[in-house]
Amino acid sequence: MSAAAREVNTFYRSLVVHIDSRLTCIQWTRTLAVLLMTLSPLSTLAEIAASIRSRKISPVELVEAHLHRIESTQPRLNAFVHLDTAGARQAAHAAEASLLHGAPLSSLHGIPVTIKSCIDVAGWPCPAGSLLRKDYVPRADAPLVSRLKAAGAILLGNTNTPEFLMAYETNNLLRGKTSNPWNLAYTAGGSSGGEAAAIAAGCSMGGVGSDGGGSIRVPAHFCGICGLKPTPGYIPSTGHFPSCAGPFGWIGVVGPMARTIADVRALFEVMAGPDPGDAHSAPVPLRSYTENDLRGIRIGILESSALGNATPETRAAVRRAAKWLGERGFLAEPFELTGLDRALELWWFFFGPVIAHLLRTRLAGQEAQLSPTLHEYLSNAASPDPITLDQFIQACVDRDLLREKILRQMENVPVLLSPVSSTPAFRHGEGNYKPGTGYRDTMRYSQWLNLTGFPSVSVPVAFSNQGLPIGVQLIGQPFEDELLLAVAEALEQSRGPWQPPPLDIG
Repeated sequence: MSAAAREVNTFYRSLVVHIDSRLTCIQWTRTLAVLLMTLSPLSTLAEIAASIRSRKISPVELVEAHLHRIESTQPRLNAFVHLDTAGARQAAHAAEASLLHGAPLSSLHGIPVTIKSCIDVAGWPCPAGSLLRKDYVPRADAPLVSRLKAAGAILLGNTNTPEFLMAYETNNLLRGKTSNPWNLAYTAGGSSGGEAAAIAAGCSMGGVGSDGGGSIRVPAHFCGICGLKPTPGYIPSTGHFPSCAGPFGWIGVVGPMARTIADVRALFEVMAGPDPGDAHSAPVPLRSYTENDLRGIRIGILESSALGNATPETRAAVRRAAKWLGERGFLAEPFELTGLDRALELWWFFFGPVIAHLLRTRLAGQEAQLSPTLHEYLSNAASPDPITLDQFIQACVDRDLLREKILRQMENVPVLLSPVSSTPAFRHGEGNYKPGTGYRDTMRYSQWLNLTGFPSVSVPVAFSNQGLPIGVQLIGQPFEDELLLAVAEALEQSRGPWQPPPLDIG
């Protein structure tokens, strides 16, 4: 018996203690069918939504299957911060009633999703991984949350992050560490690590993360799922902590995460649109692409000495992705991009010394309640001299001029292909900010995009010798997110069906 089959059997047996003994044989069969569909790597969000509309499965059954899945995996993965069991069940029964009464159904009707615990959901704790925010409960939903609910999605709970999102591994004093469903000895990544682990393990059909230096793409890469870092403003970041306002509007974004690109697109289309709370938002209409539109598009295989050396397995994954894209009619060829050394310096200036200065001012006198990871970040991000206003203004100007320079280089190469990170997932506690050894260097492939505000999507394509997922990222020009998703879906089709992690984790 396969590992997946053993887990299904174990999980099925565990339902006995949770499901009323009066259930009929038909109900048992339906419950097991929902469970098997939920765990199937072939069940996309669109397929589940279609099954709900045709009444092959019900929102109640689907939510119950996910709640039991969460109960089964939470002790080992620790992906969740808050689980709204009562709210999810109430929403599922309401969705069921709408079906029975023939009401018009939205695109995500009855679909269970999750939210990173730094995004406001009314009535839920929103701690962003910090003891200092453990009692914060927002009164209103973030716009993206309102849009998901309006589309019929059922929110299950929110997921774990490092403290204030300032790390590439998810661990904090409030909830502890989140593990990788492919191997519990390894991190799920950060800062959207809980979200990536939950989706990969079948606890959620999709969700929302945020990204200031790879924080959607890196956990997606580590856990073997897909994640989109959108163009700033395409999905409003209103209701996110820390705020993505002011000079950080280019750097921080919110975006969808899911097991397939089709699912990422479905979430993106619901959440996209302008909002007054996001200064970067713009009324950009959604677009679609056909195979004819994509034929012959140039894809640059990114080369830059500033990005460092990826592992042989990572480089092989990029070559494999380039080969697949070439076989599908794209023109994939090496492309050297200059200016990334300065882009990385500027990204760290904003993400490191500037943010660290703001945090130190805000956290003065509360240092004893901070996590070791945040202390490490603050120590390594410390500027030897105070940041002057002239330095800050000049950095803003340099960023805009460098962005123009990079865009001009990409004028005839609309899509780039590169690693997400120079390595697969690392073991718990092995990430740090020390230059030359830590993830300030291994994550360079992702960081420079947050300075320039370019969109990027992570797609799993291979596995390491240790059985850990390896993703690649496709990078595009601002507000060309739909083009990236179309190319990513072509890559995904060449790769084959999404592969789930070993379900007998433990």
